[in-house]
Amino acid sequence: MSQKSWYLNRRELLRGGGIGLSLPFLNGMSFAGGSDRPLPAKRMLVSYFAYGAYMPNGSSGIPAANKPHHDWSWWPCSQPGPLTFNQSSAPFEPLKAEVTYLRGLDHKGGWSMGGHSSGDVFATGADMTEHEKTNNISVDQVAANAQGHQTRYASLTLGTEGGTGSYGSSKTLSHRGPGRPIPSLHKPQDIFNRLFNPYAGKGVEQVRAGLKREASILDLLMENSRSFKNRLGNEDQVKVDEYLDSIRVLEQRVERTSQWTHKSLPQVDTKGLNIEVSHKDPQEYIRCMYDLIFLAFQTDATRFASLMLESEQSQDSEMWNYATYVLGYKGATHDIAHKRPTDYSGKWDRWRAEQHAYFLNRLRDTPEGNGTMLDHTVVLWGSSHPHASHSTKHYPIQLAGGSGLGFKHGNLHAFEGDQKVPLANLFVSMLNAVDVPVERFADSTGNMSQLMS
Repeated sequence: MSQKSWYLNRRELLRGGGIGLSLPFLNGMSFAGGSDRPLPAKRMLVSYFAYGAYMPNGSSGIPAANKPHHDWSWWPCSQPGPLTFNQSSAPFEPLKAEVTYLRGLDHKGGWSMGGHSSGDVFATGADMTEHEKTNNISVDQVAANAQGHQTRYASLTLGTEGGTGSYGSSKTLSHRGPGRPIPSLHKPQDIFNRLFNPYAGKGVEQVRAGLKREASILDLLMENSRSFKNRLGNEDQVKVDEYLDSIRVLEQRVERTSQWTHKSLPQVDTKGLNIEVSHKDPQEYIRCMYDLIFLAFQTDATRFASLMLESEQSQDSEMWNYATYVLGYKGATHDIAHKRPTDYSGKWDRWRAEQHAYFLNRLRDTPEGNGTMLDHTVVLWGSSHPHASHSTKHYPIQLAGGSGLGFKHGNLHAFEGDQKVPLANLFVSMLNAVDVPVERFADSTGNMSQLMS
């Protein structure tokens, strides 16, 4: 694969008069035969695609055992074991040794929410219809809370529509905790500036002075809010607690930004990177979002990210027209999930697979340490329902990467019948792989030892 002109030039990282620099792992840091070699960063991406996947030869996401496997089913093959690939999954065939498909996994907390609404809990596993009134913490934020202090940004939250959306119509995968969704970023120029030009041309001392003023204001707000809290009723006290939590988050952000002004920013050549891309060019737009995640990982700006590709309620955005722009389909993208036109459904899934495979290939083709970036990055890709039934069971799930973190690939695993386990078990294994030691997540019952070498 030829190197694009905008790949990061690590020799250009050092800049800034007298300001220290925390470098990401460099191949040149390796010492032949030495035991003091720095270890590559361990990373995680959770990526979601909306409106489910095409599964014409089986209801609710399980291929029918008495029928030949459909060449355009989202699942690459029907029988558990070594992967073979069909038309829909063909973009991943060159990545066979780096991908795993997992059938039968889902979140019990999303069963009663309906196909479109269950996207809200894809990364959290929260039971929002029974026991939790608001969404809970997402897997990427558990990792960010434990390990995010090592990078300039604890995590990166992206989405093709931006913002948070609302209950049943979420436009973000990431949640700090009960009732606190993290707005997704969707404008490539803004994302790039936040990562690589956060001071907007201001001098470092000017930035620090502004942060000091912000910290003083937040301290005053916190003190005043505490002073009258005890004079309020119980319901108002809960609201003030939520307000205080918001102030604490801002305080932490200000403190973090102030600390990282003592570290130089990496320089990235934007030649060939179209950060002014329009939604009317879906492939360029989505690949640009993946490229930004790649650069954030490569420069060690962050190690944890989420990406929501469309939301389950896209009627007010250009995503509603993506299938028209890409395939010439005469109708809304969402209609494919309902009408399942044979001439378009499989091709739509394949197009989405091509975009995700593009990102995996970028990671795989980038050397890092004794392996590649993909070896040290675990990537979850999936949706919260199959087509037609809009069932909230048996999610389409693919896991990729992380061979250097202990994952083994190349198989389809089926967790059905008496082998049924929660999707949250996979989250436990993913967290442990990136050095976040947890025994439980949401409704987990253990880990995914079947996936580990």
